[in-house]
Amino acid sequence: MAERILILSAAVGSGHVRAAQAVEAALREVAPDAEVKNAEVLGLTSAVFRLVYGHTYFRLVHRAPHLAGYLYDLTDQPPTRLKFHDRVRLTLERINAGRLIRQIVRGQWDLVIHTHFLAAELIARLRRSGRIDTPQAIAVTDFQTHRYWINQPADRYFTATAEGAHNLAAWGVPADTIRVTGIPVHPRFAEPRSRADAAAALGLGGDRPIIVQMAGGFGIKPTERIFRSLLAIRRPLEIVVVAGHNRKVRANLAAIPCPPQHRCQVLGFTDQMSDLLAACDLLVSKSGGLTVAEALARGAAMVVVNPIPGQETRNCDFLLENGCAIKPSSLATLAFKIEQLLDDPARLESMRCNARRIGRPRAAYDIVNSAMELIRPAQPPARGQ
Repeated sequence: MAERILILSAAVGSGHVRAAQAVEAALREVAPDAEVKNAEVLGLTSAVFRLVYGHTYFRLVHRAPHLAGYLYDLTDQPPTRLKFHDRVRLTLERINAGRLIRQIVRGQWDLVIHTHFLAAELIARLRRSGRIDTPQAIAVTDFQTHRYWINQPADRYFTATAEGAHNLAAWGVPADTIRVTGIPVHPRFAEPRSRADAAAALGLGGDRPIIVQMAGGFGIKPTERIFRSLLAIRRPLEIVVVAGHNRKVRANLAAIPCPPQHRCQVLGFTDQMSDLLAACDLLVSKSGGLTVAEALARGAAMVVVNPIPGQETRNCDFLLENGCAIKPSSLATLAFKIEQLLDDPARLESMRCNARRIGRPRAAYDIVNSAMELIRPAQPPARGQ
C-alpha cells in the first residue's frame, strides 16, 4: 500500500508555502508511488484566528518592526517550562484549529513534514496525549533556529546551518534527530544553469550587469525609492523588478521612466526565479529565509535592504559573516554601495563564490530522503556486498 504523506505549511509570508512546494516537488520524484497532500494550515482554522495570526503579524512588521524584533527575541528562550504566553498561545491554537486536528487524526497519515511550526505544535500535543503516533519531520525555513521550531516529540529536524543544529541540541533536542540540510528550495534550483543560458531564456541581453529587485514586503513607497536608487546608477544596467501579486506596486513602478542608459522590466508574479537568480549579478531584497536560500542556490550575491528585525536580521548576519552580501546603512547610500561593488569585479566574484560555497540547491531532496527513512527503513546491503 502506498504511503500517505502530509506536507503542512502556513501562509505567514510566502516562504513557508514555497518551501512546502519544494518538498512536494522533490517528494514526487523520490517517492512517485506515495500519496502526497500539501496543505496550508491557516486555511483550516477559524476566520478570526487567520486574521490574528496572519494579518496582525504583517501589520506589526510594517508599522512597528522593532517591536516585532523585540518580541521575536523575547520568545526565543530555552523551552524549559511553558510560560504564560505559551500556554495562552497553544490553547488558542487548539481551540481554533479543530478542522486541522480532525484532518490529522482521521487522515491516517504515515508521515507529516512541516515547513512552519504551527501544526508541528498541534501534532506534538496529539502525540503526547496518545491520540496519534504519526512521525513528523520539521524543516526550519530560516538560517537560525528560533525556539518555536522545537516541538517534541519530533522524529527529524532539518536545519539550514550547523549553528542552527547546535542551537537545537543545546536546548535538549536529541542530536540523532537533527540533520543539517539547508532550507528546501525547488528542485529546479539544483539543475545546472549558466548565466548566458538563463539570460537568453528570459530575453535579457546579458551584456551588462543584471540587477534583480524583489519588491515583496517593502510597501509601495520604499519599493519606489529602491527602484529610483537603481535608476540613478550611472553605469548601464539591466534591471528586473519582481512585484509579485501586488498589481499596484507593479503599475506604479512601470510608470516610472527608465533612463536611456538602462534597460528595465517590471514583472508581476513569476515562476522563473531560478533563471532570474542564475542570470543576475546582484539581488536587491529583504533577507527572508526562502529568498536567501534560493539566491545562495544560484550563487547570487545580495544587497540586503531593511531586513525585518528578528529572523531577517539573523539571516542577514549569516550572509554578512559568510561574505556573500552587503547591507547599506540606509536607502540614501544604496546606489553608492552598489556602484562601489560593481566597480570591483574581483570582490563581486568573491561574493558569488561564497554564495555558491554555502548554497544548498539539493536541500529539498536531502530532506525528503531523510524523512522517508522514518517510514522506509534503509535496506541492509545484499550478502557479499
